Amino acid sequence: MTVTPPASADATAKGAALYDFEETIVFAHARDPRFSYCLYVPRSLGPATELVVMVHGTGRAFMKYRDLMSPFGRWNDCIILCPLFPAGVMGDGNRDGFKHLREGNVRYDQLLLDMVDEVGAKYGRRFEQFALAGYSGGGQYVNRFGLLHAPRLWALTIGAPGSVTLLDARRNWWVGTADAQERFGIAPDLQALRKLPVQLVVGAADTETWEITHKEGGKHWMPGANDAGRTRVERAGTLQRSLQEAGVNARLDVLPNIPHDGAKCVPAIEDFLAEQLRARRAAARA
Repeated sequence: MTVTPPASADATAKGAALYDFEETIVFAHARDPRFSYCLYVPRSLGPATELVVMVHGTGRAFMKYRDLMSPFGRWNDCIILCPLFPAGVMGDGNRDGFKHLREGNVRYDQLLLDMVDEVGAKYGRRFEQFALAGYSGGGQYVNRFGLLHAPRLWALTIGAPGSVTLLDARRNWWVGTADAQERFGIAPDLQALRKLPVQLVVGAADTETWEITHKEGGKHWMPGANDAGRTRVERAGTLQRSLQEAGVNARLDVLPNIPHDGAKCVPAIEDFLAEQLRARRAAARA
């Protein structure tokens, strides 16, 4: 006997095929709908599919990054997760809250970990580790996330951060990490960091300083706020040296003739992620 499935089941399947795969719609985060995300999900989704997270900057161009990185997801069998951390979630118009991982009672690092779990559950996967990239304000976010959550990552790309948090136990957050345990309940795991491949990427022409120079009395001012350098290029170099001095495998890619433009840095980010993905999969087969 032939059983015809109900029309509602057919509509559900068609809706999932249209909206939940390849370039998806924007989903509200179930635990806190103030925040959302979009995805690229390969139709060939399987047990070897990996997760790559790309975090927007102050301009919140999260869908642009998803679209730029969709071909990478397609050809490398990866889900691309691009979260949206809106400006002004506390009602004050603050554009920078996510960059420092905590804003009022919001923990942006935990938000991302929850989103990763949510996406894994939706697509029948458990992503115990994922790759994390971010540019500009997103570079600040992933710099700090990586210091606190290195065990959850298989690769980290820090793109053109305006301000950097150094692996420095002599200085307090956000310049250093001395009080990270007190602030977040987590201290940097040096053993995990030393196993984590890290890329810093910045354009050689990324030399504007108007947005990144901290002034006494400003909302992010603290002693040492500008000590890492004047430009994003200098600050990326200082962060690389801080990580290397602690034994972290951190490389710096300075891209010729590129200003502060995240889209033009995406190919270098993808090259690094592809290299780490090949190594990860080769190790899994060994």
